[in-house]
Amino acid sequence: MIVFTVIFGRIAKLPSDGNTPYALLVFAAMLPWSLFSNALSEASNSLISNANLIGKVYFPRLIIPAATLVTAFVDFLISFFLLISMMVYYHFAPPLQILLLPLFVILALMASLGPGLWITALNVKYRDFRYIIPFMVQFGLYVSPVGFSSNVVPEQWRLLYSLNPMVGVIDGFRWCILGDNSPLYLPGFLLSLTITAFFLWLGISQFRKMEKTFADLI
Repeated sequence: MIVFTVIFGRIAKLPSDGNTPYALLVFAAMLPWSLFSNALSEASNSLISNANLIGKVYFPRLIIPAATLVTAFVDFLISFFLLISMMVYYHFAPPLQILLLPLFVILALMASLGPGLWITALNVKYRDFRYIIPFMVQFGLYVSPVGFSSNVVPEQWRLLYSLNPMVGVIDGFRWCILGDNSPLYLPGFLLSLTITAFFLWLGISQFRKMEKTFADLI
């Protein structure tokens, strides 16, 4: 948060949303990104980490990557209490739409589960694939609006930018936490929601297709 605040807020002098402190703007985006990246990383390696269990007992394999979302959610709750502390420090009262935040938490988990299912299935067959995941997550951090507001993206490119499903999730979090200071770009959010649903369907279908070979390959 400090690095992003200094680089984008102080050096690049990118604007915040409304009268929101830049550090709060960044931290409100780091919450969903951390939830997404932790869930994706854990789900992607879940089958390899539980190889002995898969080889000995039969049960629906989908349970393993889905269970990793619980760990990521616990980390999110800890970070959320830090956010509350920051809001108290900055005397920033949450808006009424913060009650909708659980919906965006679920959306962030679903955005991670779809790619996570596909990647963990690929990991079983191609073991070296797991080394690519940290680079993918790191790259996604900088192309997502974590250190800056998505409002700085030119209007003609904003819908295209929303092809990144985390754009809609992050904007939704900021809207819930920062209120009217960070209005939700509805066309982009709907596009991100569609992309998330597509990857979730793709991840489940690919996982189901390769599930029968897991015990033999692992």
